[in-house]
Amino acid sequence: MGIDLFDVERLHLAEAEAPPLSPEDESARDRVWDMAVQANPALFDGPVVACAGLGWAGPRNLRLAWARVTYRHYALRRVPGATALPSLFVNVVQPTDGGRVLAARMSPSTAAPGRWQLPGGSVEPPRDGEVLDEAALAGQAARELVEELGIDATPEVLRLWVITRGENSSIGLTYLAPALPEAALHEDFAAAAAAEQAQGREPELDEIALVRTPYELAGLVGPHADYLEPVVRRYTRASLRRNT
Repeated sequence: MGIDLFDVERLHLAEAEAPPLSPEDESARDRVWDMAVQANPALFDGPVVACAGLGWAGPRNLRLAWARVTYRHYALRRVPGATALPSLFVNVVQPTDGGRVLAARMSPSTAAPGRWQLPGGSVEPPRDGEVLDEAALAGQAARELVEELGIDATPEVLRLWVITRGENSSIGLTYLAPALPEAALHEDFAAAAAAEQAQGREPELDEIALVRTPYELAGLVGPHADYLEPVVRRYTRASLRRNT
């Protein structure tokens, strides 16, 4: 399956209900999830947000319906005949002042060990009294930068840059961060990893790489997130246009 990229100026968000499951699908989902946890005990069934619908509300205005689920919901992808809502995640294009883009590798204990991707994570549902809006999504993207890379970026400096739709129709909200010096990125990442290890936890990311073009991604050994090459290519082309 190819990757769709959407240019968006405005995102309209509305909560919806996850579709009900038959008892058979629910039981099969739980069996698949339990097997996955046995294979990787680091998996946890925390609350997340899934995409319940996507459509245009006008030129470059996208309407996104979201539903509250937990991680085990995605085990439905391995249940014949069942339908899982697409996952919804945020990630960040973190450029350097030298024109490179940061790619990160997932640690062995994660759900995608060894996979190269952009820093980011699943969208979390709002707490009581809060709302899930554009500001909240930017806040979650900024939090991922702090937790995974040690980069203290405020939500206000992140710009929703592109939306991707890829494997299993998963929806990625990709933000663009201000450029930072390469040395600072390496130092911040090393400090964040050391802080996690000092707490007895394995960092979610175990390596970073700075790439200038999508062709350099081929040198990163291991699986790649399906959106990684198209997003890096888009950034490279945008950089070339700015510099000509």
